[in-house]
Amino acid sequence: MVFDAAVIGAIGIDTNVYLSGNEVDFSVETSFGENLDCIGQAGGYSSQSLRRLGHRICFIGYVGEDYFGEYIREVFLDQGIDISLLGIDPLGTKRSVNLMYKDGGRKNFYDGKGSMILEVDTEAVLSYLSGTKLAHINIVNWTRNLLRPLKKAGLTLSIDIQDVIDPDDSYREDYVREADVLFFSSTNFSDPSFLIEKYLEIRSDRVVICGLGNKGCVVGNDKGIEYFDPVELAEPVVDTNGAGDSLAAGFLSSYFFDGYSIRESVLRGQIAARYCCSKKGVSSELITKDHLDLLFKEKSEASEQLS
Repeated sequence: MVFDAAVIGAIGIDTNVYLSGNEVDFSVETSFGENLDCIGQAGGYSSQSLRRLGHRICFIGYVGEDYFGEYIREVFLDQGIDISLLGIDPLGTKRSVNLMYKDGGRKNFYDGKGSMILEVDTEAVLSYLSGTKLAHINIVNWTRNLLRPLKKAGLTLSIDIQDVIDPDDSYREDYVREADVLFFSSTNFSDPSFLIEKYLEIRSDRVVICGLGNKGCVVGNDKGIEYFDPVELAEPVVDTNGAGDSLAAGFLSSYFFDGYSIRESVLRGQIAARYCCSKKGVSSELITKDHLDLLFKEKSEASEQLS
């Protein structure tokens, strides 16, 4: 089977702890809130998002031989996401506990299990992805060994380097170098334009996209850097988990598969991200293609009326 895209990297179970107040009261032993579990992390969100947008998707990664790993397998098979190369992590299924604030913001406590020691079968991956043109890759350590072989095999590499702290971070260096489409979060920078310029200096023949949260989005390519206003929807922001993954999925789907321009694809990605933020503790109810098309039409027509 030839896939539209392969998602390669991190998947696990997120436990989202929705605080009843604006902060944790450490003076008491027990706090009451709402705790919800869902399939999460970068690969969990982006593969489900691309599938909801109507594409043939496979996921390559690792889960444990445990309850959570079996649950992920069942859900992905039910959704029609191919998991033929979903391997076993002997340390178990990855977990993340996310403290959720009233405004949808979060603090994440991530347990990557065996991510730093797992080794992928490169030849098996290359054979499996024969004919596939796009790979969306997370920065779990074992995926770096696939970068050059996949490029050599002719795949376009989309890579999310997530919440960059140090622009010269050696862990992300080869991911930055190989990415044809590069995503990252602005969480640690008020203005990420200098980072976009740096990444374009390394390679000018690509698109660099940075989500700015409630401030919008910024995109760079060989034509320069452009800022995009935030997208507003009627539903409130309740959970920002998966927003960056939905931005990536919406952009990739629109630009590579549906023939939209970069500017149109960015807007569609922003709509997908904003929609994700309106969903609390769930990653299987992300925006569908029909719904995205409808909201995109509404936003485009509203923009034309204002211009």
